[in-house]
Amino acid sequence: MLSFTRNILTKYTLPIKNGGYRCMSSGKLTTVEVNDKSGVAVLTMNRPPVNGLNLELLRDIHTSIDEIESNKCRGLILTSSSNSVFSAGLDIMEMYKPNQERLKDFWTTLQDTWLALYGSSVPTAAAINGHSPAGGCLLATSCEYRVMLPKFTIGLNETKLGIVAPKWFMSTFCNVLPRRVAEMALTQGKMFSSEEALKAGLVDELAQTKEESIEKCEEFFATFAKTNPFARAMTKQQFRSKDLQQLEDERAQDLEAFLFFVNQPSVQKGLGIYLEGLKAKSK
Repeated sequence: MLSFTRNILTKYTLPIKNGGYRCMSSGKLTTVEVNDKSGVAVLTMNRPPVNGLNLELLRDIHTSIDEIESNKCRGLILTSSSNSVFSAGLDIMEMYKPNQERLKDFWTTLQDTWLALYGSSVPTAAAINGHSPAGGCLLATSCEYRVMLPKFTIGLNETKLGIVAPKWFMSTFCNVLPRRVAEMALTQGKMFSSEEALKAGLVDELAQTKEESIEKCEEFFATFAKTNPFARAMTKQQFRSKDLQQLEDERAQDLEAFLFFVNQPSVQKGLGIYLEGLKAKSK
C-alpha cells in the first residue's frame, strides 16, 4: 500500500442532527463547520486580507483536513471568508529575505497540505468565491470539483513572477485540464476569467453567490449517494497515485530545489521589486 493511503475503511458515517451547520472547530486562521443534514464540512480560510498562504495558515488547513477525515465527514468544501479573494497564493514574505529554518518548515508544510488535500479519502470541492492565483489555484485544483463565482480569475501565473511551478503544481493542473491547454497556460502564466475557466474545464460550474456555490458542491457530493464509499475513495486515489507518490519519493529533492531557487540573488531582487510594486499600489 502506498505511504499516502489513509485509513479509509471507517470514515463514512457522521452522526446526523437536525438543524443547519455546527462549528466543528475554529483555528486562528481557519474554521470548520459541518452541515448536520448532509454531513458535509465547510473549511473556511480566514487570513485577511487575501488568505496569503503563510506557514501558519498552511498548518491550520492541514490540521483541519485531518480533523475532517477523522470526524468521518461525508465531504469537504474549501472556501474563503473574503468576498473577493479565495487565496492570493503563497505569501511572498515567507520567501523574501527568509529565515532559513522557517523557510524549510514553510515548504514542507505546503507539501504536507497538498498531499492531505489531493490524496484525501473524503470527497472534496472548492467554492471559489474570489480571485485564485498561484497557490490559491493549486488548492482549488487539488479538489475533485470546483464551483466559481463570476468576475474573478484563476490560474497558475508563476512564470509572470519569474518563478517556475514545481512538478506537482503542474501535475495537479494537468489532472484538471487537457495537457496542451495546461502547457500553454503554465508557460504563459495565464489567468482565466471565471467564464474562460468554465469553458476550458478548469472549473465545473459557476454560481452567483457563495451560498449557491456551496449548494452546488453539496449536490456534487450527492452524486456519490449510491456509490460504495470505499470503492470511490480507492478509485480516486489510484487515479492520483502517480502524482502523490512522486512527491513522496522526491520530497527532499523538491525542498532542496525550492531552497536553492528562492535564495538566488536574482530571485530575491525580483521578489523585492514585486513587493515594492504592491506597496506603491496600496498608497
